[in-house]
Amino acid sequence: MSSNIKRGAEALHESESNSLDRSAEAARHTSSSTKKRALDSQSLDRRSLECLPSASMYEKSYMHRDNVTYVSVTKTGFVITMSADGRVKFWKKRDKGIEFVKTFRAHLGLITAFAVSVDGQMLATASADRTVKIFDIVNFDMIGIIDTEFIPGALCWVRDPLDQSACVLVTDSDAPVAYLFDPYSGTKPKRTIDKVHRQPIMLVAYNPTAECVVSVDKGGTVEYWALEEPFALPELVDFTLKSQTDLYEFKKSKCVPNSIVFSPDFELFACTSTTDSSIRIFVFSTGKLYRKFDESIGANNSIQQSDKGSKFKLDDMEFGRRLATENELLKSSEARNTNVVFDSSGRLLLFPSLFGIKVISLLTNKVVCVLGRPEPHRFLNIALCQALPSNIAPRPELAASSNPEAKQGTNSSDPTLFCTAYKRKRFYMFTREEPDHSAQENIRDVFNEKPTREEASLAVMPAKKRTATSAVLHTTLGDIHIILFPDQAPKAVENFAVHSENGYYNGVIFHRVIKRFMIQTGDPLGDGTGGESIWGSPFIDEFTPNLRHDCPYTLSMANSGPRTNGSQFFITTIESAPWLDDKHTIFGRVVSGSDVVHLIESSKTDKHDKPLEDISILSIQVQQQR
Repeated sequence: MSSNIKRGAEALHESESNSLDRSAEAARHTSSSTKKRALDSQSLDRRSLECLPSASMYEKSYMHRDNVTYVSVTKTGFVITMSADGRVKFWKKRDKGIEFVKTFRAHLGLITAFAVSVDGQMLATASADRTVKIFDIVNFDMIGIIDTEFIPGALCWVRDPLDQSACVLVTDSDAPVAYLFDPYSGTKPKRTIDKVHRQPIMLVAYNPTAECVVSVDKGGTVEYWALEEPFALPELVDFTLKSQTDLYEFKKSKCVPNSIVFSPDFELFACTSTTDSSIRIFVFSTGKLYRKFDESIGANNSIQQSDKGSKFKLDDMEFGRRLATENELLKSSEARNTNVVFDSSGRLLLFPSLFGIKVISLLTNKVVCVLGRPEPHRFLNIALCQALPSNIAPRPELAASSNPEAKQGTNSSDPTLFCTAYKRKRFYMFTREEPDHSAQENIRDVFNEKPTREEASLAVMPAKKRTATSAVLHTTLGDIHIILFPDQAPKAVENFAVHSENGYYNGVIFHRVIKRFMIQTGDPLGDGTGGESIWGSPFIDEFTPNLRHDCPYTLSMANSGPRTNGSQFFITTIESAPWLDDKHTIFGRVVSGSDVVHLIESSKTDKHDKPLEDISILSIQVQQQR
């Protein structure tokens, strides 16, 4: 009996040992497979990034007469830009850069919606003037006008399954109705769709592979529907009930998306929502949520304060400025212009954020690159002009896609990302080349628009002979002596001198003090939100390579972005602050009274960096040039 038990124990031990060996081998195999997949994903990401713009700063920018609202790139090699005054500009993408083609005054007011056909041949624009304009992109000509009895809401180009003709789908902004128009057959709709939604339709996008429309209404309801009666689900989806999907995500979150875009293979679609500052990516066939990215102010604050966010972290002053701009943006209608784009491989997602334009890998769910991080602009609407090099294949499912357009692409050595920005009359181009700062003249921002009559008259007005060379700030803690730079920053010096002589700064407090960085003043309101220039409006920046923030006690203009100088200014106490260069105009330096500067700097402050006890400017005495 004992020998049997012994043999049984030995067999059990051997069995357990073999089992543990197999488990260890399986674990090693799983770990090896996981590492291999991770390495493969990283390799694919690197190869995809080689086909994207890589410069941290934009190479060039071009003008409109009003704020640029939308930009689009077509498969036919055209770039289309639209501005708030209703103008549409056509540009042709060249091997290097772009070339202007033609401009149209498409509408009398703001263009509220636009759509480019899947083949890149046609453009439709809509406005509150109750018209939809149709353009032939390749021939850059307006070929039709659709007059509607309603204010158009959303647009998209579709293929009518009954006669296979290209039509434009137009929604009513005030009713849950969509109309199908033939762009060549006048203003009478071919079909009226009024059985899909119960609230006005805000967004529509067409999937040519499934011959299906994805739409979102004012309440956040997402629907899939075919273009013919009974407007049922397409055959290519893997669900029969919406409860089997995540398409109720917007209803649950009580938010409404402001843009929708398909991936090149039409297997995924992405939605942005300014209500909760989130980006959601869905799998089209299942309706399941694939990825979600939180770009809220709270999430950005966490990144800024986190030790792991070093690649995104900004200087505290710059982050505060961007945070103020973000709050202002979210309250404005321009926030709805924000969108996302997929790269041509379908592996990467690009979208504008507070930190710049993020490039996220959908395989690893990580940020692999940030474009425009040093730029002061808040980018909004983006479009990618990119072609697949012959030696890099697209995502496997993209290569096998039944959509022929998804496979097309020609070699390009100049991948370009086009961007609009908040309150900017320019659109910006990111390429694989950094701007050339060594050039004598600034060729980065092209002045392709003629000046208005008012601008021309201001340009020929004789300059005022108000040039100050030095000043003394009399404060409640002592005097600060400053030398001014009227030759390098004439407008900033004139603004400072006139305000000082008029007593504008008398009694104004130092409202922001950051130890080992700077002291700021010049706001009559005392909270950093007030003040204006002597001209009643913001004035231009004055940058010069000869003046840098490379030493303490530098006097510079405070602002909230390019060309927003008013009355506020600050004095640095840090040894060097290169991140302020070419963002804040330097117009003077402290030559005496640095001890007073440090007294102000060392004052106790609250959580908003405001001194607990007021420190004020009593007066400023200016010495004029003779």
